[in-house]
Amino acid sequence: MDRRTLIAASLASMAAGTVTAGKASAQSAGGAVTPKVPAAAHVFKLGDFSVAAVHDGSAQRPLPPGFIRNLSDAETAAAFAAVGLPADKLSLTFTPMLVSTGKNLVLFDTGFADTGGPTTGKLIANLAAIGIKPEDIDTVVLSHFHGDHINGLRDKAGALLFPKAEVAVPAKEWAYWMDDATMNAAPEAAKGGFQGVRRAFGAEAGKVRRFDWGQEIVPGVTALQADGHTPGHTAFIIASGKEQMMYVADITNNPAIFAKNPDFKAVFDMDADRAIATRKAILDRAAADKIRLSFYHGAFPSTGFVAKSGNGYDFNPAFWS
Repeated sequence: MDRRTLIAASLASMAAGTVTAGKASAQSAGGAVTPKVPAAAHVFKLGDFSVAAVHDGSAQRPLPPGFIRNLSDAETAAAFAAVGLPADKLSLTFTPMLVSTGKNLVLFDTGFADTGGPTTGKLIANLAAIGIKPEDIDTVVLSHFHGDHINGLRDKAGALLFPKAEVAVPAKEWAYWMDDATMNAAPEAAKGGFQGVRRAFGAEAGKVRRFDWGQEIVPGVTALQADGHTPGHTAFIIASGKEQMMYVADITNNPAIFAKNPDFKAVFDMDADRAIATRKAILDRAAADKIRLSFYHGAFPSTGFVAKSGNGYDFNPAFWS
């Protein structure tokens, strides 16, 4: 058996379940046991494919003023509190997704690597917990070019972290962020994003494969139009046999808030009206067809189903053990 076949078999044997990394517990001076086992990856089956939601970490910061553009700050705080989130904090998780088709090992988005804070950049270690080395991954697919999705392509020193992988990106996203005229015309505060994109791709930019919406990237993985969050933001349909799911990246900031209230305009959405239309279209489809979704910023492992509820949708996490 070659390495790829062994990986596919190993992931299949794990599904469904959660793998943890780190020491099980630590004895405190007072004798109490403090758990020290962060969840690393949640593995599940999709037809003949194995899928893993892989934790890159989490972050919590003060809730910025105007975070939901069409609400007052008081109304935003109330919306957070209504779903059990801290009313004064923005709480984010970061969840790349890995798919083993048996022939391809595909990573969707890359997290922060060592460019974020101390509570992020866990992807490489957590891939190791399910037996995956960075050089095993043959395709890295990016949903869009915000830093928390692309910075993990390389470390601070500039070394590529997935050295054998082909990088595939949405053509419309590339056209926007790699255009010098667009960067030069952007507000000064926004230029860092353009520069971060150039850093992430670096000298390998000429090797990056660009795909269009509707195109099959590898067998079983098809790009789906999901713009609004960014100009080329893309979701993906993953299908094996009669089973399918969608990796929807940032169609919501947190589905607990933005699926329940799809008309909310998050400050991170570059075209808020288009983001709302995208959000509703994808959530309508997922609810009607009972399609499993994996989000990037939901509570780990950030995967489950949505059901229509009033003017919004309830996010129901998939059962896992």
